[in-house]
Amino acid sequence: MGDEPLAISIDSAPEAEPGSRPRRIPCRLCGRPLTGADSRRSGLGPTCDAKLHPPTVDIRTRRHEVDQDTLPGIDQDL
Repeated sequence: MGDEPLAISIDSAPEAEPGSRPRRIPCRLCGRPLTGADSRRSGLGPTCDAKLHPPTVDIRTRRHEVDQDTLPGIDQDL
């Protein structure tokens, strides 16, 4: 999504008059109005962005001990 052009160019938007309401930019996924600068820039609200880009799973947290048979030739009396 980094090289993908924005659906709405925020930089080319005309300057709003002082005291007027900012232009409404809807979320591209759910259509709710976006309020944060990062959300308006990406076109996705924080909830929808989390749905499309879930955090990566740390493989170290998934390790667990496994019962194994002893190898032949190794004494168990150690």
